[in-house]
Amino acid sequence: MIKRLTLFALLLYCFSANAQTKYSPTADNLAARENFQDMKFGMFIHWGIYSQLGAGEWVMHDKNIPYNNYKRLADFFNPQAFNAKEWVAFAKRAGMKYITITSRHHDGFSMFATKFSPYNIVDATPYHKDPLMELAQECQKEGIELHFYYSLLDWGRPDYNFGSPIVNGKPVNGDWDSYIKFMKDQLTELITKYPAVKGIWFDGEWERHSVNWHFDEIYGLIHKLNPAIMIGNNHHLAPIDGEDFQMFEKDLPGNNTTGFNNEQSIGALPLETCETINGSWGFNINDRNYKSVKQIIHYLVNAASRNANFLLNIGPMPNGKIQPEFTDTLTAVGAWMQKNGQSIYGTRGNIIPAQQWGVVTGKSKTLYVHILDMPEQPYIFLPLFKGKIEKVRAFADGSSIKYKQVPEGVFVYTNNLKTDPNDTIIQITTD
Repeated sequence: MIKRLTLFALLLYCFSANAQTKYSPTADNLAARENFQDMKFGMFIHWGIYSQLGAGEWVMHDKNIPYNNYKRLADFFNPQAFNAKEWVAFAKRAGMKYITITSRHHDGFSMFATKFSPYNIVDATPYHKDPLMELAQECQKEGIELHFYYSLLDWGRPDYNFGSPIVNGKPVNGDWDSYIKFMKDQLTELITKYPAVKGIWFDGEWERHSVNWHFDEIYGLIHKLNPAIMIGNNHHLAPIDGEDFQMFEKDLPGNNTTGFNNEQSIGALPLETCETINGSWGFNINDRNYKSVKQIIHYLVNAASRNANFLLNIGPMPNGKIQPEFTDTLTAVGAWMQKNGQSIYGTRGNIIPAQQWGVVTGKSKTLYVHILDMPEQPYIFLPLFKGKIEKVRAFADGSSIKYKQVPEGVFVYTNNLKTDPNDTIIQITTD
């Protein structure tokens, strides 16, 4: 009987312990999620010592550069033209509400002051300054939310031991416990030292799907340090316990044109899609495949209609300047957002499925119909529309537009509608 009671007590303890580890977001975290969804448009920044080679952030891996040779790049990384004020002003001018920047990429180089590795921008370069601290302070001053990208993958650290086989949840070579502790220590620095950081954007889990990443401990630590911080992980899978938003790499939610998201289902968390302004994440001197203003606006609108944020990446030059091809395009996008941001910021999506002519966003009792491809016939049709319409008008000038509501949806007539080359917006008000 005593043995049975002991076994029962043990099982009860185990059940209670497991129940306690189930993540329950705080009120502040839930508020942060709502705010995140309202912002809709962010700037992604990939910048590091790899920028000096002008061949993207994977140059060490792709060019088979030995780690000890690659590390020499730190000896002459000296971005004297970096100006946090200019970067934040640029993001605001583009209509972006938050910035996500690489604090440490797969090459293992830390772009911030850290006590846990000498391989960082303050100690290993002639620059000897912390650009992420300057950026954090400027973001706080200007009301731009800051998130840190953090790589789980490390090509160079011996305790990670890149390429090692995984057995029983650990790499055969290396020191996995040491590596997990290292990441916890650095994440603690990023969350406690940098003012008003609002999110952590993990990447690299996909390199070792079978390893025990100790996400319960890592996520638990982050939320203990600051319960409001939002955690996302670019693992290309369904969200796991402890995450606060879900991202889709180079694809709109539900799509898989790149092959990254073939195992990824859409969860109930806030969504974000990330994309590059050309073909590269880090600075690539040969990549001139720049997206047009129209392409970027369409990506942003399509993301919003699917209830997702759009995180658009730039790769600054090694001197810290942002190339003019990026600034010119995003300034034009920002001008469009100044006029039309009401139809994007604070809206929600998944109102009706995407149509051949475009998509719909909405907030409260207002719908914004985005005609991205004007049809040949003089009308568009919104299927499955059930609300009672008060008025329909052109968003640009407020002029009235004829419509006809039927049980199957709504016909909106586009005769004499002044079109916009990027996005012709119609506003529908319901009661």
